Amino acid sequence: MFLDRYTDSSTQLRSYLTAAASPLFYVASLPQALFSGASEQFMSQQTVLDENARLKETLLQQSGQLQLLRFLQQENEKLRALLGSSAAIEDKSLVAEVLAVYSHPFSHQVVLNKGSNDGVTEFQPVIDDQGVVGQVVSVGPSSSRALLISDNTHALAVRAERTGVRAIVEGLGQWDLLRVMHLPHSTDIREGDRLLTSGLDGRFPEGYPVAKVVRISQDASQPFMVVYAEPYARLDRIRHVLLLSGRSEAMAEAAEILPPEQP
Repeated sequence: MFLDRYTDSSTQLRSYLTAAASPLFYVASLPQALFSGASEQFMSQQTVLDENARLKETLLQQSGQLQLLRFLQQENEKLRALLGSSAAIEDKSLVAEVLAVYSHPFSHQVVLNKGSNDGVTEFQPVIDDQGVVGQVVSVGPSSSRALLISDNTHALAVRAERTGVRAIVEGLGQWDLLRVMHLPHSTDIREGDRLLTSGLDGRFPEGYPVAKVVRISQDASQPFMVVYAEPYARLDRIRHVLLLSGRSEAMAEAAEILPPEQP
């Protein structure tokens, strides 16, 4: 202030002082700038994670609907009355996450993070984005336990997509292999045939992919051929599944007629 009043070179001196003090201003404001940048980056990363989770749930929902849509399209091409078929189920589903996997070598079960508080019920079908996973066998308030189709106590009714032949698929205690039971040697079935849920067991809606036939062995001394199939669902690496809720009237009637499966 003294120089401004009594000297003529105050402007030039002021510019020198401002230039000398600039680094100090930069250092003083650096922590705030770093904090603001870190906060924005964290918020952006959290937004991406939230969006990613939502997209995964949406993809799983759409995959389940697409599996049933393919079946309905095939049935429509065959001029079947879809409105009266057991494939017409309510379009309700629930996304669940796998919390734990049972470590027993032959007991293939998983714990899900959805329970009765979320509307989960016993024997509710479970699928992933590829095909049938299993069914719920016990329900708690906030979690439930599902038996996978690979468990050696699990069985479900299927039909061959190509021929319509009906059969029963049982688990073998292996993640990647199922057995097709009680098929006579005259049965028209080939390697590569797709096996879909038939809906006749009263548990699983009709038309969902279960497995693909990978090996057929015939021994004339045995009453039935030996047929193995590979499940479509990635049973050894599932993280998110879709719980199907809603059964057609035909399924409800079948559930009353047929004896319950022994999980």
